[in-house]
Amino acid sequence: MLRFVDTHIHIDGEEFDADRLEVMARAREAGAAALFVPAIDLPTSRRIINLCAQHPDFLYPMVGLHPEEVRPDWREQLKEIYKLLPSSIAIGEVGLDFYWSREFENEQLEAFEEQVRWSVETRLPLMIHCRKAQNEMVAILKRYANDLPGGVFHCFTGNEIEARELLQFSRFVLGVGGVSTFKKSHLPEVLPAVVPLDRLVLETDAPYMAPVPMRGQRNESAYIPYIATLLAKSYGVSEEELGRQTTENVEKVFGIHF
Repeated sequence: MLRFVDTHIHIDGEEFDADRLEVMARAREAGAAALFVPAIDLPTSRRIINLCAQHPDFLYPMVGLHPEEVRPDWREQLKEIYKLLPSSIAIGEVGLDFYWSREFENEQLEAFEEQVRWSVETRLPLMIHCRKAQNEMVAILKRYANDLPGGVFHCFTGNEIEARELLQFSRFVLGVGGVSTFKKSHLPEVLPAVVPLDRLVLETDAPYMAPVPMRGQRNESAYIPYIATLLAKSYGVSEEELGRQTTENVEKVFGIHF
């Protein structure tokens, strides 16, 4: 049977308020060993720590300030989030996002670099969100490349050149989710061509980006087998092997064993 870790699910969100326990039960049934839960700001960081404390062997918290949540008060938020790091398995979801707006571009760059420094200091891995900002993100990471403990480039959807650029950070892996199953996605070709199986982890980004055939619905961890089936076929391995290797990759990056 497929055994996996969903390295990115926003199960604290209101989308799951009505049936959170059922969603967790379905995830276990589908083969989930654990679900990693990222924060986006100070309130969600606190909420996630409380939620994960209620399910300590299944839900694991990550705290951080998401680039789209960077506002003029970002320094105050980071000051409080920093205090929560001892309760977290990683720093995330952090990064850069210039897709919608560059209004807070400088603040995003500063906030991201500050959280990268946290990673160096605490040895907690990074859960990195990056959209329309890979050049800027890579430039920041290069300054700390030798000292970073590692992390995940969440929601990778890029081409071979972008994948190679990210893989230069040897302790990082690429997070792949439902987008890989979309009709127009090139990931089934791109990933086996340049990304070794030991540099890949599975994720949903639920409730967003449900895989085919659930596209358009609320996403959840129980849908990871659809992603695993496609990736296993692309890599020419069994689904069990894909699950085993990606879980091993999670253990290596996060230092948690399942």
